[in-house]
Amino acid sequence: MSWGLPTAAVDSLQQRLRDFHQRYVDCFKTQTRDASEKAFSYVSALLRSVTQRNFANIGRMTNTCGQQIHHFMSNSPWSGQAVLQQVRAEIAHIEEFQTGSMLLLDESADEKATDHTVGAAKQHNGRLGKVETSQVGTFLAFVNHDVWTWVDGELFLPEAWCGAPKAKQRKKLGVPTDREFATKIELGFKMIVRAKDEGLPFEAVGCDTLYGRSVWLRRQLDAQAIVYMADVPVDTQVYLRCPEYGVPKSQKGGKPFTKPRVLASAKAVEVRTLVEGLQFARIRVRAVERGFLEDEFATLRVWTARDEYAPHEEVLLVRRDRSGRLYYALSNAVSATIERLAWMKCARHFIERSNQEAKSELGWDEHESAQLSGMGTSSGIDVSGELVHRTHAKSMEAGTSSR
Repeated sequence: MSWGLPTAAVDSLQQRLRDFHQRYVDCFKTQTRDASEKAFSYVSALLRSVTQRNFANIGRMTNTCGQQIHHFMSNSPWSGQAVLQQVRAEIAHIEEFQTGSMLLLDESADEKATDHTVGAAKQHNGRLGKVETSQVGTFLAFVNHDVWTWVDGELFLPEAWCGAPKAKQRKKLGVPTDREFATKIELGFKMIVRAKDEGLPFEAVGCDTLYGRSVWLRRQLDAQAIVYMADVPVDTQVYLRCPEYGVPKSQKGGKPFTKPRVLASAKAVEVRTLVEGLQFARIRVRAVERGFLEDEFATLRVWTARDEYAPHEEVLLVRRDRSGRLYYALSNAVSATIERLAWMKCARHFIERSNQEAKSELGWDEHESAQLSGMGTSSGIDVSGELVHRTHAKSMEAGTSSR
């Protein structure tokens, strides 16, 4: 079996890939050129290769000039976002996905030898667990039960890449002239809103501590009426009662205060100090390879506030796995059952699977090219190709490829 497919289904894969690709041919056409056949060669080679998925090998495997594949992925004017938009549109029209779906926000890094690749700089590489010269992409995944796939991606450009010293290099590598610096959190929110505006069905958004600790992001999602389950660090401070909030009284002879804040009488506590007073319940979350995922969960109503952000009621969810390790998350689903909160908390596993499979099965980190477009640059190099393939592979497994 490959990708969970029975051996009997393998014989039909070539035609099924052709049928799938046919739905996307218009994404690779301009008024004067049709690059759709190069797109088919690229995805076909990714499916068949097991290692060294660089442009030269993709060309050899598909009897195509490797330079043409390189040009198609690096310089051809097809829109990576148009491909992703169609992926999202097809998901939105599948009836089974109208309920029980989540969006998952995460990042993935690819180590680079130099900073000559677009977006490459000294920055944290989560896979390596250290600061290293890397490219970092912010990704949005869609999950519904046993089907998961990337649905959007943006390349993170560090501030150094957005200044005047890099202007010539940005132009050479095809970075759009209107691209401005945006944090990973801002890129993530942009993608979530884009998915919502396009009608992608989802009931909640999940994210790790990098994004979850952002009070700004949680407030933005709440303002958009988007339910979130945001992982937070163990030292996150919360209030057990709604703190008093306002403009402090000025001290005699001192400069008057003008901005509201949490008043000094309110005391915040770290979430890790609250565990001993919680009542945990064992909840079966989902089936796994060796049975079922069953962990202990507890909830507590809390309030969060920080400087310009007024007190906001959230629910703290604490998860304790079988080894005794504790995980903390905040959600605006204050009325949800603990079973539903546990489901939202454990869904993040699937974006980690998406990231892992994009690299191990599809060789996303094996390309040898000067660019990585499709994540906010001009054409759509790796991300769009991988996203299209991931959707195809999982839809075949789920029996949805004919839709």
